[in-house]
Amino acid sequence: MASTRKLPPSKVLPAHVSAVLGRHVGRGDRLVAGLSGGVDSVVLLDILRRLAKKVGCELVALHVNHQINPAAASWARFCRAYCRQLDVALTVVKVQVPRTASLEAAARAARYAAFAALPADFVALAHNLDDQAETVLLQLLRGAGVKGVSAMPVLRGEARGVRGEEQKKPQSVSRLSPLASPLSPAILRPLLDIPRSEIEAYARSRKLNWIEDDSNADTGFDRNFLRHRLLPVIEERYPAYRKTLARAGRNFAEAADLLDEMAQTDVQSGDGRLDISVLQRLTVPRAKNALRFFLAANGVIMPSAVRLAECVRQVRQPRAVSIAIDLGAHELRRYGGELRVVAKAAPLAAGFCRSWQGEARVVMPELGATLMMKKCRGTGISLAKLQTAPVTVRLRQGGERLRPDAGRPRRSLKNLLQEARLPPWLRGRLPLLFCGDELVYVPGIGIDSAFSAVRGEPGVKPCWEPVAEPSPR
Repeated sequence: MASTRKLPPSKVLPAHVSAVLGRHVGRGDRLVAGLSGGVDSVVLLDILRRLAKKVGCELVALHVNHQINPAAASWARFCRAYCRQLDVALTVVKVQVPRTASLEAAARAARYAAFAALPADFVALAHNLDDQAETVLLQLLRGAGVKGVSAMPVLRGEARGVRGEEQKKPQSVSRLSPLASPLSPAILRPLLDIPRSEIEAYARSRKLNWIEDDSNADTGFDRNFLRHRLLPVIEERYPAYRKTLARAGRNFAEAADLLDEMAQTDVQSGDGRLDISVLQRLTVPRAKNALRFFLAANGVIMPSAVRLAECVRQVRQPRAVSIAIDLGAHELRRYGGELRVVAKAAPLAAGFCRSWQGEARVVMPELGATLMMKKCRGTGISLAKLQTAPVTVRLRQGGERLRPDAGRPRRSLKNLLQEARLPPWLRGRLPLLFCGDELVYVPGIGIDSAFSAVRGEPGVKPCWEPVAEPSPR
């Protein structure tokens, strides 16, 4: 790359981007370029359009309209006109950004959610060397750990186009997370090693037009304060700060990878459960690292350092205690010798009741499940007996009894659920099938023997299929 620096930006940047694409993008891959309308994304799309045919990939563009700035509609119009000029197909997606304490973070989360939903192999973003340095410094000032201060990678995630010596192992969280989808596009940053000054020089040499977002001058935003007030002063003494901060970020990234490898060895679980004895036999710092990894692997937004330390303290208590720690959209709960990540559910209406009138399938989103009733003969629940009274799905009220084994006496549902080791937080949302006031069927326990179909008799086999949980946003 050193020799190409003698060339003008109009030659340097395409050569650099071409080398990045060559390492990661394959013929036939679908590449989506994120287009905000700013100079960085305008330059990236201009270069990608020139290289797409050579690489053999399909190139389209995406503009995310955050609907925050009053000029947002005009930015979308600019992007449409620019893509028409380049003959690149453009999709414009409007997102709702919640007005949280950090509007910048909320907008970024909404933007990345839009990227994750794309049918693509790669999303190409125009982050540059200045962005990298600003991110590392900003995270340091926020007191982030090694993962938080890690530099942005050129490639994040998995894609079928990755190959050769540049092939990377999947990120530890992606490898274990049940929320990770093989269809989610990888994030590719072809301009990450290029300073903003060279990108702007390229734009001027190509006589490109772009949008100037007036909010970029607002030093009320932390990143803008660094960019306009602090970094110019740093540059006076340390003109190479961009490269040195980026290098520091890469060093932090290596350290974070090592910690993840250690945590994966310690945890060895990605199913929402963690053996408490694992954390109890580790040192406190290593236990924190393992728990942090476990939470991330199960889609939990990382708690504060204080909350994480409290989680480890409670878990390491020598005597078994009940644990229910609030982690935003999830809870960390203890059951027996395990920690479990539990997604929070909306409270159910009192007296929840749904009727079954012979349908093969009844969706019950309130319970996170679908009731399937498959017709059969000589097994399952007797259809004739179900016709003696209204059939409903209700929840536990207390005092229910069931006799799943004809050779044993009727027993309390409470004892049956304890024997089945169903966690307490699930028992109150367990769908129970009643015929009139008689409990007929309990998922995971069985059918009351009084309602079992006899040989040759028409019956139905009940089955509860859980509804897939949406990924937390």
